[in-house]
Amino acid sequence: MSSAAFDSMWSALEQVGRVGSGGYRRFAWTPEDRTLREWFAAECARRGLDLTVDRVGNQWAWWWDGPGTVDDAVAAGRPGVAIGSHLDSVPDGGAFDGPLGVVSALATVDRLREAGVRPDVPLAVVNFVDEEGARFGIACAGSRVLTGQLTPERALALRDVDGTTYAEALRAAGRDPAELGPDDETLRRVGTFVELHVEQGRALVDLGAPVAVASDIWPHGRWRFDFSGEANHAGTTRLEDRRDAMLGYADLVLGARHVATQRGCVATVGKVAVTPGAVNAVPSHVTGWLDARGPQEDHVRALVDELTGRAGETGAQVVRESWTPTTRFDAALGDRLRQVLARAGGAAEPLSVPVLGTGAGHDAGILATAGVPSAMLFVRNPTGVSHSPAEHAERADCHAGVEALVACVRDLTSLRAAPAADGADA
Repeated sequence: MSSAAFDSMWSALEQVGRVGSGGYRRFAWTPEDRTLREWFAAECARRGLDLTVDRVGNQWAWWWDGPGTVDDAVAAGRPGVAIGSHLDSVPDGGAFDGPLGVVSALATVDRLREAGVRPDVPLAVVNFVDEEGARFGIACAGSRVLTGQLTPERALALRDVDGTTYAEALRAAGRDPAELGPDDETLRRVGTFVELHVEQGRALVDLGAPVAVASDIWPHGRWRFDFSGEANHAGTTRLEDRRDAMLGYADLVLGARHVATQRGCVATVGKVAVTPGAVNAVPSHVTGWLDARGPQEDHVRALVDELTGRAGETGAQVVRESWTPTTRFDAALGDRLRQVLARAGGAAEPLSVPVLGTGAGHDAGILATAGVPSAMLFVRNPTGVSHSPAEHAERADCHAGVEALVACVRDLTSLRAAPAADGADA
């Protein structure tokens, strides 16, 4: 039944926020986001889970039928295990990045109940808000504010491309901006977090494995480059008389590719804003956003320093919008999950379960940085493509991911057989 439930949930989400490209535009605090949050709440209610919303807007659905409340269990030294991911997307993003983790987490609850077991510690399914940062520019905003890594003041002042502030978006969505802030009470409930996610690469295709355990997240950040010039007529202004802001931006784009190649990193200038933005006008101002990542932190910093120095020679202003150092997932937890998955797959050797690093940021990384023991499972992506409509995972691999998550949760929550209806042992 859990496979059928997975397929049913997946079908229900397929058209929410879908656009002509075949991809999705599911941005934080929009009507599409409201639909997704309502869907999540309805799925949790259908399972009798206790839904709470933290000070940021992240949704937590708790399963606990032990003695007392979830907070009583935490006070007794039995904090919960949380699983889940996010439902928002990048512009024209794929269907799997985020939703696969949420749907798999709900299917895991179904699978555990089908097996007639219940957790010895509270179990939560979480839907993090604004993981992609597509609307307001800061990735993992929901988990960053939750853990205090992004201040409410800075978050509320963020603006989208239409000039709407985060505070205004919250009000439009029916939330009070004054409530936004870190939520230690929610964090205290979470003893362990495991996030299942579609692989954002194609390592598992080459390894011939449907599921892997994550080791770490590369250091990564975003920087805004502002280039100033002077607007003028494109047809009457001599080239030697122009102060074209686009030239500095062009140097940034080409330089990012060149320097990243030298440093063993990846760098992308994927967003640009041009003023006045007319075909027949010399640009007076150009803003470009750089995304830089790499396996070695000093190499990423050196890349950005070199590009910043080059831009500074033209008088450009550079602002760092976000920076996340190398995030290493809990090694003991990762080893434990590899052993669990090896046993579940009938292998005696945990080395049979692949371990992958990733250049993509995740809420699991933010929680790990905040001191919450965290881990990730990756599900094979045959295309190797992500943040695109071509992102994909075969349904059989999705179901294998659910079974892997079930095995991990059973181990982490020390599940036992639920009592039969007449009170006898099941």
